[in-house]
Amino acid sequence: MPVRKAIVQSPIGLHARPAAVFVRAVTESGLPVRIGKEGILPVDARSLLEVMTADFYCGCEVELSVEAEALPARYSLESAEAALEGLTLLLESGAAA
Repeated sequence: MPVRKAIVQSPIGLHARPAAVFVRAVTESGLPVRIGKEGILPVDARSLLEVMTADFYCGCEVELSVEAEALPARYSLESAEAALEGLTLLLESGAAA
């Protein structure tokens, strides 16, 4: 299972516009990504509502994951890892702000 950890750098966390930018990037990746943090169950990172209501605030550590069994046929584990790395960089750069 590909997994990456990231620190949310957007000053308002994953709320409103930053959440929309992140969810759009996840959706465009074509991967069934889940995002979670300590104390909450992971949510579907393709769902704007789930991401916005999960309280991913600035400075919190999140975990991005994809179940290997859920990978679309066109993805290898390596390409899924590369896609997760890109999403991690998006969160840590604050580019979603």
